[in-house]
Amino acid sequence: MPQTFNQLPEELQLATTAHVKYIQSLDSRKDEYDYWLTEHLRLNGLYWGLTALHLLGHPDALPRSETIDFVLSCQHDSGGFGAAPGHDAHMLSTVSAVQILAMIDAFDELETRGKGKAQVGKYIANLQNRETGTFAGDEWGEEDTRFLYGAFNALSLLGLLDLVDVDKAVNHIAACANFDGGYGVSPGAESHAGQIFTCVAALTIAGRQDLVDKERLGRWLSERQIAGGGLNGRPEKKEDVCYSWWVLSSLEMIGKTHWIDRDQLVAFILRCQDPERGGISDRPGDMVDVWHTVFGIAGLSLLQYPGLQPVDEVYCMPKSATAWVLGR
Repeated sequence: MPQTFNQLPEELQLATTAHVKYIQSLDSRKDEYDYWLTEHLRLNGLYWGLTALHLLGHPDALPRSETIDFVLSCQHDSGGFGAAPGHDAHMLSTVSAVQILAMIDAFDELETRGKGKAQVGKYIANLQNRETGTFAGDEWGEEDTRFLYGAFNALSLLGLLDLVDVDKAVNHIAACANFDGGYGVSPGAESHAGQIFTCVAALTIAGRQDLVDKERLGRWLSERQIAGGGLNGRPEKKEDVCYSWWVLSSLEMIGKTHWIDRDQLVAFILRCQDPERGGISDRPGDMVDVWHTVFGIAGLSLLQYPGLQPVDEVYCMPKSATAWVLGR
């Protein structure tokens, strides 16, 4: 059931129509300098926008056939996807491609017009370090728990998780755990909300939440809420709408979302939206962007804000899509 948020002023309402129009307009700004500066995020941006539209209840607001055409135009013979046509293949853009195709039920197009699911799975599997279990982002070898989570996300959606050494990957995540219950980018690194999400979500996909110290982690995550209701990513940092997803999704996975003030967080997210032109920013009064828009809306969905579709806290996709793809 949708939650009621008693402390919200009446003027704080989600500007759904404006947000839909904002997302639809993003690919029409090709005469703007910023459009070309962000080409390296094009496929990720499509995933962010499409996810937001699905959660807003407007899954058909972007043309399906053109979406499929663009995604497949980014694929390499290796099976991996680049951020845009002509860009090198990378784990992050490959994960976004898989998520997009899953959301719009287009895996059959990947088989008939693309390189096929098996080739995508092979590309991802080849990025695993078989000694440590973790994953690189691309052929140049940078390793990060973001890439490990991305691999688990995409491979599980493709039904190909058995292509990689899950146990070694899980052991690597366990080595990234800290005394405060959180996780860092690598063993010994500082706990950070973004890395906590990647590690806890990967462990959830692997069925190994038993390795998570839920009480200690829940305390660390709940302490990320600061005056004004927003969440930060680590101690002594400013609040940011994107952590409405990274922190809250992790709390949802371990069953601790009730440890924060939900009404205050909802109000903070809504104060960051542009109710006239659409979009959500990192903080009230700042410029909006599609990154903060999707994670603000996803956070509101986790908080069961009325009118939004349920989001999957592990995959950051609509639950309707993951339920169908994963056979839940």
